[in-house]
Amino acid sequence: MRAWVLHGVDHICLEETEEPDLAENETLVSVKAAGICGSDIPRIYKTGAHVHPLIPGHEFSGQVIKTGEKADRKWLGKRVGIFPLIPCGICTACRKKQYELCRNYNYLGSRTDGGFAEYAAVPERNLIELPDSVSYEEAAMLEPMAVAVHAMRRVQMQKSDTVVVYGLGTIGMLLFLFLKDAGFENLLAVGNKEFQKETILKFGADETCYCDSKAQNVSEWLMRRTDRRGADVVFECVGRNETVSQAVDLTAPMGRICMVGNPYSDMTLEKNVYWKILRNQITITGTWNSAFTHQNDDDWHYVLDRLARKRISPRELISHELDLCDAERGFLIMRDKREDHMKVMIRISG
Repeated sequence: MRAWVLHGVDHICLEETEEPDLAENETLVSVKAAGICGSDIPRIYKTGAHVHPLIPGHEFSGQVIKTGEKADRKWLGKRVGIFPLIPCGICTACRKKQYELCRNYNYLGSRTDGGFAEYAAVPERNLIELPDSVSYEEAAMLEPMAVAVHAMRRVQMQKSDTVVVYGLGTIGMLLFLFLKDAGFENLLAVGNKEFQKETILKFGADETCYCDSKAQNVSEWLMRRTDRRGADVVFECVGRNETVSQAVDLTAPMGRICMVGNPYSDMTLEKNVYWKILRNQITITGTWNSAFTHQNDDDWHYVLDRLARKRISPRELISHELDLCDAERGFLIMRDKREDHMKVMIRISG
């Protein structure tokens, strides 16, 4: 099969490699679509992965074409989305079905081979069946959508709350869409690119609800909109020192901050920022993944329900669609920011 193989930092090649051997509980998925995540780029070009060689890619979907000896054959021929975190199943978190908190997890695309290939070996417990109305491209975005939903559900909110999404990359944009779908009316967004503004407006937001952090003072803008009180909830979807500090500044007394953005570097808090947390009694929570318990109320089933009912249209966020052989162009677009992009999607016909 063809696969993008990462041999080390800044050394990724499209190669002919062996089809995966299946463990007894695994299935062989013919990959149909794979999204490039922002976390894939430093993994490829800066930090490397946990093991090499490795096939990256954790946002993907496809069709099951083979099963291991103990995997249920009901999966044969099924169109599936894929939860990339492989929990150990025995730690305290796993026993509580809090698999996203597993301390001994494996992970498709970062610790074991993932989806930038024609075929991938996936444990059957990591599969979710797709309704016919959900495309492979939409299903390849299940993972970032579920991450956005998990963040939304981590914070206790009232529909009357003023809610700010700070940072409009893929996760921030999806979070905005799910909050809008959930009926939050006082919804504000902070971005720094014109195409982000255009996307927000396309999804029905009012222009006055968007702040360009490059052209406007975010704190002054928000305080004008909230009678100097601040926001009840801020989702920090950037992961930089300055935006974390800004989130504290934007949050009303007794407000809540949900940390969503992966950190770009070490994070530090200035003394006056720390004082604001104390004196305003701000609640800060964090999130990094999503809940997949195989129950109808988990994050993945929540997303799939909205997709099936056309309540959410993530396809609008796909800015580039590339064939497998052209995937490196997508990596470089994201690394060098040479073009405006949101979700870069790889189509695979294996």
